[in-house]
Amino acid sequence: MLNQVITSRPAHRLASALLAGSALLLPLLSPASAREDVGQAEWAQDYAAPQTMQVRRSSTPILSPQTIAATEQVIEKYRAIVSRGGWQPVSGAGGLRIGSRGPAVGALRQRLIATGDLDAQAGSGGIYDSYVAAGVKRFQARHGLSQTGQMSPATQAAMNVSADIRLRQLETNLIRLRSYSGDLGRRFVITNLPAALVQTVENGQVVTIHAAGVGKIDRQSPIMNTKATQINFNPFWTVPASIVKKDLIPKMQKDPNYLTDNKIRIFRGETEISPRSVNWNSDEGTHYRYRQDSGADFNSMGVVRINIPNPYGVFMHDTNSRGVFGDDFRFISSGCVRLQNVREYITWLLKDTPGWDRAHVEQAVESGQRIDATLTQPVPVYWTYITAWATPDGTVQFRDDIYKRDGVNVPSTIEAPTPVASAASTQPERFEQFDEEN
Repeated sequence: MLNQVITSRPAHRLASALLAGSALLLPLLSPASAREDVGQAEWAQDYAAPQTMQVRRSSTPILSPQTIAATEQVIEKYRAIVSRGGWQPVSGAGGLRIGSRGPAVGALRQRLIATGDLDAQAGSGGIYDSYVAAGVKRFQARHGLSQTGQMSPATQAAMNVSADIRLRQLETNLIRLRSYSGDLGRRFVITNLPAALVQTVENGQVVTIHAAGVGKIDRQSPIMNTKATQINFNPFWTVPASIVKKDLIPKMQKDPNYLTDNKIRIFRGETEISPRSVNWNSDEGTHYRYRQDSGADFNSMGVVRINIPNPYGVFMHDTNSRGVFGDDFRFISSGCVRLQNVREYITWLLKDTPGWDRAHVEQAVESGQRIDATLTQPVPVYWTYITAWATPDGTVQFRDDIYKRDGVNVPSTIEAPTPVASAASTQPERFEQFDEEN
């Protein structure tokens, strides 16, 4: 209501509208807090600020001339920030939220102002108001963190990465972006590993965006150029020898029912054998073939596998545990890439393949039968490693250097965790490591 009153009245009546609005709020506050709140930056700022401060989803592909040009411009801005001494670190702000007060809030305001996440008119007020919360949300969005609007250890850690390191990170990634400046194709897929994000691109515009789960720090997803060639609906999954030794045998030593519970069958040649006939305390288990039944509820590939021929034995696929897509930290696979909204993704991939519209995709999934669809025109797929870039509107994005490839010692924010969606999942993925092929 107050916002509507202010924006609809002439400028000479603005002050009286503000006073009227604050008067309405005074009965809700204690006398002391009312005196402190009136006149704070929240009242002085433009009431449209939270909307203008939002980070809007860009339709510009991360691999594009426009991203290169925007990143070059942002680098100049960061050079100017560094020449002025950068920004001051924030301390004691890890648990701040709306209503918090004190010196740490003033320091937080200045930190947000330094990178354009908060209007400079916000000043150094000591109250964590809705404008500070909007600035924190914007900062979180630019760093791939959950947009809660309240401070967390991970948010504070990201804020305390120095301007000099951020500049060097941008310069390093500009070189990577330029390496993709050639013709990538009319239709292609970008998997940005540090962002755990997949974009589909057509005619220079992003068509769909998918959160992804990518390789763990010790089982990294490779950087590569390949093509999507085939979709497997309701796939079986054959456990590769490396996974049998690293993961499956140790799990069977702890729980003799593990294979049965996960619907994994053991074969000697073409003959199925019982798990109880195997001595799991020896290397006997490495002599057999293991195949997991198809099924959305338990198969680690979910209902779809996307084949992308490559020498690393990895692929893209659905998952039976979708709660992970709400997490900030999605480095959870053995090298493959798990996709959110996989049906939308494969519908786009199969767009130019006759007989495979969305209805037929749904039918194939729901059939529960193993069905293969070969793409008439294979689609280029680029697995990239971009930790810093800018969009044409001037927004600069940063992600953790999860695989330590930037060479500029970017401090990790992952060691300062935030609440994650999958922590509350009632169906944890029991088969999380086993998603790669030989």
